[in-house]
Order: sequence, then structure tokens, then C-alpha cells
Amino acid sequence: MYEQQSHTLLNQTLDRMEPELRSRDLRHFYTRLGANFYAIYSLFHRLYGERDDFETQLVNLVNVLARQYLARDDQLKQRDIAREADFTWFLSQKWVGMALYLDGFAGDLNGLSSKLHYLQELGVNLVHILPILECPRGASDGGYAVNNFRKIERSVGTLQDLRDLSSEIHRRDMLLTLDVVLNHTSNEHEWAQKARAGNEEFQDYYYVFENREVPDMFEETMPEVFPETAPGNFTFDEEMGKWVMTVFNEYQWDLNYSNPAVFIEMMDVILFWANQGADVVRLDAVAFLWKKIGTTCQNEHEAHIILQLLKDCCQVTAPGVLFIAEAIVAPVEIAKYFGEDAVIAKECEIAYNATLMALLWDAIATKNARLLNQGILNLPDKLDRATWLNYVRCHDDIGLGFDDVDIAAVGYEPSAHRRFLLEYFVGEFDGSPARGQPFARNEKTGDSRISGTLASLVGLEAAIEANDEQQIQTSIDKILLLHGLIMSFGGIPLLYYGDEVGMLNDYTYLSNPARQKDSRWTHRPAYDWEKIEKRYQHGTTEQRVFEGIKRLIAVRKTLSAFADFNNRELIEVGNEHLFVFIRANLDAPEESVLVVANFNDHSQQLNLADLRNRGRFAIGPLRDAATGESPAVFREQLVIPPLRFYWLVVSP
Repeated sequence: MYEQQSHTLLNQTLDRMEPELRSRDLRHFYTRLGANFYAIYSLFHRLYGERDDFETQLVNLVNVLARQYLARDDQLKQRDIAREADFTWFLSQKWVGMALYLDGFAGDLNGLSSKLHYLQELGVNLVHILPILECPRGASDGGYAVNNFRKIERSVGTLQDLRDLSSEIHRRDMLLTLDVVLNHTSNEHEWAQKARAGNEEFQDYYYVFENREVPDMFEETMPEVFPETAPGNFTFDEEMGKWVMTVFNEYQWDLNYSNPAVFIEMMDVILFWANQGADVVRLDAVAFLWKKIGTTCQNEHEAHIILQLLKDCCQVTAPGVLFIAEAIVAPVEIAKYFGEDAVIAKECEIAYNATLMALLWDAIATKNARLLNQGILNLPDKLDRATWLNYVRCHDDIGLGFDDVDIAAVGYEPSAHRRFLLEYFVGEFDGSPARGQPFARNEKTGDSRISGTLASLVGLEAAIEANDEQQIQTSIDKILLLHGLIMSFGGIPLLYYGDEVGMLNDYTYLSNPARQKDSRWTHRPAYDWEKIEKRYQHGTTEQRVFEGIKRLIAVRKTLSAFADFNNRELIEVGNEHLFVFIRANLDAPEESVLVVANFNDHSQQLNLADLRNRGRFAIGPLRDAATGESPAVFREQLVIPPLRFYWLVVSP
């Protein structure tokens, strides 16, 4: 498109805006819209340009952007301006997050406000509140089946409570992350109810079909997400008398993004939550946004166009807000959610590093880093203005999403290795200390995923039951090893609530009929705050885990090499039990950090002379920044104790 043509189209669009919007003060809005209009128009045209109502829908979109800009308060607008000037602000090593279910952690929004001091005591300064929107009773999918995108559950508070919490979070120099469920609504949502009543306009908000002809064509290539509890991808709705696409659960209806009205509605929803004070918006299930017959209906190119368009539109109204891509997909696909064919992030600035998460669990089970080294070596590079969200545990299950080529490359047979990992973590493998539970077992394929808290998966539950102090310490060592790596790998470490005190599996969900078939509730705990006070009692597991993680967070924030500027180099050291990489300080090479992790239950050695000779690290007197201690070195052989890691810096 010629620049003059773009300006003409922009002017035509502005002329058709709602008059009451055009009469308001839109100075920054007009500047940003002008800068982004070419991209917005082009992407919107690629998705919807063949429609007769294309120009009308484009104007509707611009009206939404202007309306939400005017609704944005002055403090948030000032934060936008500051972040535009410091556009790599989120790559700093100072950010450490925690994801939590509000009811389990603090009861409600006011309760969370009263517990912010606890998070600050730990060092957490990014709070991800898992979904709190209005959901169906008894069938909420953990908050991801939404009845109303602008109402929160009464039990957790009001929108004013949320705005007050946001203000308090910002006053403490913390960040707020909220979820937007992009892919689907619940079947109780107003749009679904209108569709059920026969309103064709709202039936077009979903994938609705008169008979099984088209659904059967989709099913030929679509996998099942929850084969145990929700087999197939379509549900017959008795009231509507039609088939509707329900990829996740029969009560979650997939939105139809080939309809521009759906895109505009969801853009409005994202900006609504940005205006409640969200610094970061987690976009749920982004890999599923575009459906196409003959494909898996995941990772389609149009899904990336949708995300690019969402980001460009957000840049106009709320440019200080970041997006997280929740795309738990194959390693080769994950990095694409930063933005295809781009240098800086054009889709989401942050993506879950599901690859690292799964590889870390493999290393725990195998007691070696063979697959970890191979998998990270093949992890695609991220873009410059983008970062990983590194996590050990989250609210969801653990999937074994390794690349079969990588598994074979390190000498394992892929299906047998996955079977071993599943048996290990659900405690069926001889000698395994893990107490996990299978999730979404597919009897047809034998595939399954894993539920369980971090502490129970690494053996702490079994060790406490056996009153085995040595095994308790081993389990704590594993917890700290895993956290030491997510804090040093490169990106934003995201803790999961309860892990910071070694919380064990919660089996009470088995007595709840609405939850007993979903083993993920075993790792969605409710805090016993009296028990949390044990973090002050020397020698308790709570104290040892809490103080260990607290120390790691504090040290991380002091190490400028841990800022995420594509400054990680993986090092092959010829020892399958070690995972070794350098985090370089590009401005001060002498402040680089050598990270060494031993996944084996025996001490290992690393030849420091070899690293020096290869010019990898300026070896001198070494200090472990994580503990302040000087590690054992014998004849230039660094000794790494069992299940330990070092953040090595050169002592001055």
C-alpha cells in the first residue's frame, strides 16, 4: 500500500468515527493510530477484506480503540508514555512473578491486598491472578469457562476492589497480570444464550452446524484435548438443535474469529482489563484461535495474524501493556508466538517456556541432562524485544511435549521414554519417590499428562511420610535446583503458589463431585496461613524452602547478566549429568555468570581449564553468587555436589 493511500484510508476511517469520540481530546491516540494504521489495515484486510462489511467493521474497531483510550485513566496513560520511552523495561532481571488462584491464596481481592507484604518478603513483584471472571457453577474449567468477560465472581470482590488492588500493587512497584480467555466462552455466556435462542447473528460468533457433515470433516484431523472427560471436538446442543465446536469441554464453545465482530468484541475485552490496571494480559489458548478443515486447528498462520492485529491495536490504546502467549505447543512453534518474520515482538512480548519446563522434569527423572542439553540446543531463538516466562510448575498439567527427534538423538526410544516418565512421576516406576497423578489419559494412544505439586513430584510427600530426613533434604535440593535454573536461564521466572513453602498434594478435590474427575485440582491448594508461619521456624521444610527461594530471588536481582538480552550460551562439557551455560554481561564481561547444574545424585566434576582454554569464561578465584561460598576446586576440577547448582562469578 502506498503511504498516500494509507493516509487517505486513515482519514476516511476517522471521518466515519462516532462524532462524540472525534470531539474529545485524542492527541496521543491519533499519533499512535497514524503510526500503526498501515499494519492494522493490512492485517484486518487479510482476515476480513473479502467481506462486504469490511469498511464498516474497520470503523467499528477504531471506535472501540478510541473509546477505551478515553476510558483509560491518567496514571495508566503516564505509565504508557514511560514504557514507550524505556521499551525494554521488562527484560530486566528484577522481575520475578508468582501465579496464584485467588480463593486458595487469600480468599478474595481484599485478602490478596493484605498479603502483598508476604509476596514482597519473598521478593515477588509480578502477581498473576488466575481467572476470577464469572463462571458456571460446577463446570468452570478452573476459571477458563467464562460467563461474562466484564464481571468477576462475587465471592472474590468487585471491580472497584480490583482497581484498588491494582493501585496498591503499583504503589509497591509491582506488576499485575490478568487472564483473557480468547478461544471460547462458557455455554452460559450471553452470546451463547442468544445463539441457543435462534439468533443467527450470535450463532455466527461460534462454529455452529445443522448436521455432522462439516464437524466430521474437522474431526478427521483434529486431536482431542481432554479425551477422558471431553472426547471429540463437537457437542450437540439440544436447545439449539445444532452442533457446536467445543474443543476443550462441552460447556466451552469455541469463538469464530473468521467473524470480525468476534475479533472486535475480544479486542474490547482486552482493553477493558488493561484499563482496570493490568500491566500484563495473559492470552489463553492462542494456538487454537483459527479453525481450518484438514488441519489440527492449532498454530494456523491466521492465528498469528490475529495476535499481530491485537498487539498493533493495543499499541494504539494501551502501549504499556504486555501480552503473554499461552501456547503450550511443540518447541519449533513456541517462538513463533513472539511474532513471525519480525525482529521485535509483533505478537506477544512474553511466551511460556514449556520446552524448558518439560526438559527440567525429564532431567529430574533420568538424573541426567542429556535430553535437557539436546532440547535447549534446538530451542528456537527468541526475538530481541521479547522474553520467556520460565516456570517449573503452573496451574495446569505437565505435558511431555518433547521432540521425538531430540529424544532419539540422545539414545532413547520416544514412546518408551515417555512411558517411563509417566510411570516415574505417578509413582509406578520402581524406586520412584514421586506422588503425581495421571491427567487426560488417552486409552487409544496411551498418552497422558501429569498432575501434582512440585514438592510431591520431587519426593517430599513420600519423604515426610517416611520421616526420612535425608530424603527430605534431597527433595528440597531438587526444589532449589529447579528454581535456580528458571531464575538464571534468561527471562522472567514465574513461581507457582505453594511451591515457595513446599506445599504437598491436596487430595480433598476427590470429595468434590465437580472436581473429582480433574486431577489438576491436586495442585491447586488452599493456604493454611498458620502453617505458612512455619517459614520462621528454623529447620522446618517450609523455612528451608522459603528461605532458599527468597535468597535466590534476592541474588538474581543483583546480577545484571541475568537481564534477558539474548546473552545466554549453552556449553557442552562432556558430562551428561551437567547442564552448563554462561550468562554474559554485554557491557561488563567480567560480571558474566557461569551457571552449572548437577542433576545426578553423585558429585560431578567440571574441567575449568578446558573452559578457560576455549575462551568461554575468565577463570579466576570463583565465588557462588547464590550462596556466597567458594566452591571446591581440585587441580582445576570444579566439584559440583549432588543435585546442586552454582551461579559462578569471578571474585574481585
